[in-house]
Amino acid sequence: MTVMKRTLGRSGIEVSALGMGCWAIGGPFWGGDQPFGWGEVDDDESIATVRRAVELGVTLFDTSDAYGTGHSETILGRALAGHRDDVVIATKWGNTIDPATRQLTGSDASPAYLRRALEGSLERLGTDYIDLYQLHLNDLPIPVAQELLGTLEDLVEEGKIRWYGWSTDHADRAAAWGEAGPHCTAVQHAFNVLHDAAEVLTACEAHGLASLNRSPLAMGLLTGKFTASSTLGPDDVRGIAPDWLAYFRDGRPVPLWLDRVAAVREVLRSGGRTLAQGSLAWIWARSGSTIPISGCRTVAQVEENAGALARGPLAPAELAEVERLLADLRAEPVAAM
Repeated sequence: MTVMKRTLGRSGIEVSALGMGCWAIGGPFWGGDQPFGWGEVDDDESIATVRRAVELGVTLFDTSDAYGTGHSETILGRALAGHRDDVVIATKWGNTIDPATRQLTGSDASPAYLRRALEGSLERLGTDYIDLYQLHLNDLPIPVAQELLGTLEDLVEEGKIRWYGWSTDHADRAAAWGEAGPHCTAVQHAFNVLHDAAEVLTACEAHGLASLNRSPLAMGLLTGKFTASSTLGPDDVRGIAPDWLAYFRDGRPVPLWLDRVAAVREVLRSGGRTLAQGSLAWIWARSGSTIPISGCRTVAQVEENAGALARGPLAPAELAEVERLLADLRAEPVAAM
């Protein structure tokens, strides 16, 4: 199978046009009583999923030290053993973690913590360098974030990271690092067919940054498996949804969002695609800078997602039809993890 490729911003690194998001394989974790994981996971299935992704040509894997308070990184490192030179690893820092209790304990935006966090990630991932190291504090004030650039450039010089970026949904923050960070090459932000983050995408395009797209399947709504009667448990971030997660409330999909999915279901399924594959195809059609990072934790899920690579972007007429159907419906907040 020919695998569709894209360039990771101004780094020149070629990656598969689809990345695998590794939030879910971290298993349960919390911030106080608030769950931030996706429920219990089977580590053997997670490892098989990552390895199947590699077999299918997926070369970009995105995780964070926060996901499972380090467990996602550990599992990803085990799964990629023997494949390190074949893949691009992206991870994140900024949240403080307690692996013993699986708790997020706060945040630390200091240069000293940046170095400590990186060492922890390198150890868990079983590697001596990170391809893309991302600031995981969405709302950090720009002046504070700018103070990290010198340390990041030093880490590039030391060979511990190759490039860096910011996971933020704010266009001004994307532009600030795009302008001031010589080795800044990507911004990760929420982006999907239901939520067109045009301002952030414009900032990425203006500064030659890759637009890495979290929540490309709207926390699962764009897989088609949820109905109005679906329920999620209390150990799932969608089961007790924080304020920033708009798609679910009280463990159920919000009817308004289900209606929006229904509005575009048929056009997204054109050309023999599944709903999930069509949703990824919309992202590719929207901009040449986009690289969706679809989360998955089973072999079946990664096989379906990777199947979108063979079909490529939506055709221009299909993209225009989606825009017509959803033009006035996207101004809602979405996930920032």
